[in-house]
Amino acid sequence: MRSVPNILSVLRICLVPVFTVVYFSDQRDTKIYAVLVYAAASVSDFLDGFIARKFEATSNLGKFLDPLGDKLMTVSVLTCITIDGLIPVWAVFVSGIKEMLMAIGGFILYKKSDAQLLPSNLIGKASTFVFFVVCATLMLFRDITSFWATVLISIAVALTFIALASYIKTYMSVMKKRIGTV
Repeated sequence: MRSVPNILSVLRICLVPVFTVVYFSDQRDTKIYAVLVYAAASVSDFLDGFIARKFEATSNLGKFLDPLGDKLMTVSVLTCITIDGLIPVWAVFVSGIKEMLMAIGGFILYKKSDAQLLPSNLIGKASTFVFFVVCATLMLFRDITSFWATVLISIAVALTFIALASYIKTYMSVMKKRIGTV
């Protein structure tokens, strides 16, 4: 049971190119199938975390793979819907900057804290869920005006920055403890 969460995370990472291919295919109901792939990835995200906590199957590999899968899928979805003209380009850049900052901070923390990674938190999971709902809504209801699409994606991006602030707070707390013990 210990490796099941990591297998689910790897599966989610493998769904990233599947999503992209399905999203841009010329088949009928393409966007519905793309949302279903995205939903499968989101369910695997929930399940890997649930199984890891319930069966005490957390690992540093899992703490790396889980957010990697989330970030890759989120960036892929944002890029696809931006290319498709559903959201403004700035949303991808803002989200990308946030993800880059989190990756850099996580790497620094990993190197300075005896290979311990920050676990995901409720705020981060909530922002991922909101991103899913917003992006799925935009894919399925393509006639949403650009004003409402911008409002929805702005809310999702704002939540990711709240999540970033939460992670920075946790990061600073861990680093204070680490510096205090050196």
